[in-house]
Amino acid sequence: MEEKLKNQYLEFMNYIDTYLPDRAESLKAMYESFGKRLILAPASSVDYYHNAYPGGYIDHVLRVVKLSLNLYDFYESNGMSVDGFTKSSVVFVALNHDLGKLGFDGEGNERYLPNDSDWHIKNMGKIYKPNEKIPFSMVQDLSLFTLQRFNVPIEWEEFLAIKIHDGLYEESNKPYYISRTKSSGLRTNLAYIIHTADLMASKHERYMWENKSTVDIPSQELSSNLKEEVRREFRELFNNES
Repeated sequence: MEEKLKNQYLEFMNYIDTYLPDRAESLKAMYESFGKRLILAPASSVDYYHNAYPGGYIDHVLRVVKLSLNLYDFYESNGMSVDGFTKSSVVFVALNHDLGKLGFDGEGNERYLPNDSDWHIKNMGKIYKPNEKIPFSMVQDLSLFTLQRFNVPIEWEEFLAIKIHDGLYEESNKPYYISRTKSSGLRTNLAYIIHTADLMASKHERYMWENKSTVDIPSQELSSNLKEEVRREFRELFNNES
């Protein structure tokens, strides 16, 4: 299992090197500030949402990247506009659309903590609980805050795609998606691509959970008691690993 987690990390970094070389330094500095959290964070806190297990976050993000690139090609090959953005922007937004789920940078600032209530785990599927030590934030807002905190350059269309990637599931996104004037509509399809890829990935992960094919370890085992052999695997990947 630790080999899968390590490979996911390397694949994640390869996307940065391949598609975002001009932003690689600042992006890697940002992700290194989260330590092993990038590899071990869940994508959600409840088992029936999606990927509520150690490594669920990076697994979800990589799936969104792949689906987004596929959708870019689909748009282009079917005569749908991809003007105003490149595959570089697609990868950038897909990699960082859920960045806020990692919490704030620094030790002890993770968004999700392993739930210490067996009742909530067994009866409500709440594998993780919110970290009450950090301020409440919408995922998108914290994603964008973290990018600016580490001086990661971002274009307006990328900023907007991260902010509204939940589509009409988020009430505050309506003014962007429901255009009431000729000039107020979205100028590119980037946000649509990311939203569709994110939705597809989440639905696929829910299907995996329903069919018990997501992971082969108990959800709590790794996050609450990181095994020494996994520590050794990741020691060379992170400067701050103990």
